[in-house]
Amino acid sequence: MKTKNIAIVGVGLMGGSLALQCRAKGLATKIIGVDNSKEHAKKALALGLVDEMKNLEVAIQESDVIVLSVPVDQLIELLPWVLDKTENQIVMDVGSTKELLLKRISSHPKRGRYVSTHPMWGTEYSGPQAAEKNAFENKAVVIVNGEASDTDALDWVSMMYKKIGMHLLNMKATDHDVHTAYVSHISHITSFALANTVLEKEKEEEAIFELASAGFESTVRLAKSNPAMWVPIFMQNKENVLDVLNEHISQLRKFKSCLEKENVAYLQELIENANKIQKIIQ
Repeated sequence: MKTKNIAIVGVGLMGGSLALQCRAKGLATKIIGVDNSKEHAKKALALGLVDEMKNLEVAIQESDVIVLSVPVDQLIELLPWVLDKTENQIVMDVGSTKELLLKRISSHPKRGRYVSTHPMWGTEYSGPQAAEKNAFENKAVVIVNGEASDTDALDWVSMMYKKIGMHLLNMKATDHDVHTAYVSHISHITSFALANTVLEKEKEEEAIFELASAGFESTVRLAKSNPAMWVPIFMQNKENVLDVLNEHISQLRKFKSCLEKENVAYLQELIENANKIQKIIQ
């Protein structure tokens, strides 16, 4: 399939990693970067993530595919504006929440040129320097409400994701937002909360550094994630996040009650039940 001029709007972790993969897999004739941060723009060029940096309007005009990789609060304003400016280009995003976004553009006359996607990959780091080669290999990508996209746009985006090593899942926006609340968003809230707990109770930074085990490090790793990205995600998916958070708090109360009442049998039962996750996640 013909290579494309690809514009990456937001050349950070996700956008930069996608740029690396599109170049490595021969999907891009040229990669144009767009970023409001001058520092990010310089780094993206220096790291070879993009061939050139342009302002958004010029990038739209010179591109066949426009990838929106910005925080979801910006995305909900940016997507309709970009669609207004396009002719027949393919527009896609990599955002973590979908229902509000898709409602916003549901009646847009160029809705068919847009493909809503969510690659299920990320790290706790941000910025162009965080971009990784082979980032998406053997990971899932969710195509959301794909039936609303034009066939040629959906086919190209699907091909691109397969080419970079991802397997495709298809979901409705409401289902996507529920599932990501449970498997992604709650993990970040838990990590942020645990980090705050330790920082509040353990005032000796050296003790945290020296005594922290691999288990603790893996649990709080996500607490290093960028708040500019995660605050909008939590707010846009508020109802689903509150639902899973209430269940999580209920589970924590069970552990607390076991310890208070010295209920060893139930404590063991709770842990054994949790162990069942290893049948799903190796």
